[in-house]
Amino acid sequence: MSANTIVSVTCIPMRLPFHHWSKPPLFAGRPRDKLDSALVRVETEDGTVGWGESYCVEPRALAAVFETLIAPLACGRNADDPALWPGMQRVLHNLGRSGPVVHALAGLDIGLWDLRARRAQVPLYQLLGGKRRDRVRVYASLLQYYADPALLEAVSQRAMHEGFTEIKLHERTADAVAAVRRSVGPGVPLMVDTNCAWLPEEADAAISAMLPYRPFWIEEPVWPPEDERALAALRGQVPVPLAVGENASCAWALRRMVEAETVQYVQPSVIKLGLTAAWDIAQACAGTRVTCAPQVAFFGPGFLASLHLIAAQEAEVSLERLYVELAHIPYSRTVPIEHGWIQVPDSPGLGADPELELARGDYAK
Repeated sequence: MSANTIVSVTCIPMRLPFHHWSKPPLFAGRPRDKLDSALVRVETEDGTVGWGESYCVEPRALAAVFETLIAPLACGRNADDPALWPGMQRVLHNLGRSGPVVHALAGLDIGLWDLRARRAQVPLYQLLGGKRRDRVRVYASLLQYYADPALLEAVSQRAMHEGFTEIKLHERTADAVAAVRRSVGPGVPLMVDTNCAWLPEEADAAISAMLPYRPFWIEEPVWPPEDERALAALRGQVPVPLAVGENASCAWALRRMVEAETVQYVQPSVIKLGLTAAWDIAQACAGTRVTCAPQVAFFGPGFLASLHLIAAQEAEVSLERLYVELAHIPYSRTVPIEHGWIQVPDSPGLGADPELELARGDYAK
């Protein structure tokens, strides 16, 4: 057994209580007061530890996937083996090309990148070819306020006062966009994420109603999210950029959109697809009219992995930050957001470890 042999892979649910200055939003018909993902701890024979993060809808299900599938396949293998991760994808492909198994593999992938960079004693961005920028602008991504103009105005003003200069809404009406545009003024980039709100034949009219308030992009405008024909048609109908990718069923679907230039922005989520796939998509965008702008509605190692990706890729884009009050803010001391910007960490690997409270599972339930 070599020093770089994987000896353990552990899933640690990370359920962060939050408040967003309103009643909890609804998810699947139930109030939502925690933002869920899962830490992935990967350790090798010599004691080196790498950290990843997986998308996590149901902690019990994800923990079972790691225990019964991911750990048995990874343990005993060399963490540097380039065939490890793609081989596991192929072994497990008949369990689904999206969903908890793929999300678990994504977290493992981030942990393996962190391990490799730590062992090389370089920041992760060095493994991506080096950083092109020392700091990255951060935009405030508001949760849904169900078109309540008073709340939208108050929360967007709060974000601006904290130094954010770009705002994203999770709203579906022109009235909601109008309320925030009145609040922040004419010069602030204002993205609108509709979370697949419309059928293809509905999207044109709904977006056209928002145009007087100058949205920067419209995100996930149609259902299903990877309907390339509908997106391509919509791109020709509306004069505002389209963004899509968080909920695309697989990385292959996003690569097709890049190659066909179906939309102006693609948004891979590293905790759903893995850093390897997201970086491949970012590289595919180079030299095209499509920009990679990762979706980053999470706070752990996946947040840092996305930061390194943005620092290293050709196009300069802002980093998404869900704008909420968290009971515990990961990396608030080690990699803080200050006045709407974040410095790219230069320490080995991702640049910081999860705090002890997170690593020992204090926020697992």
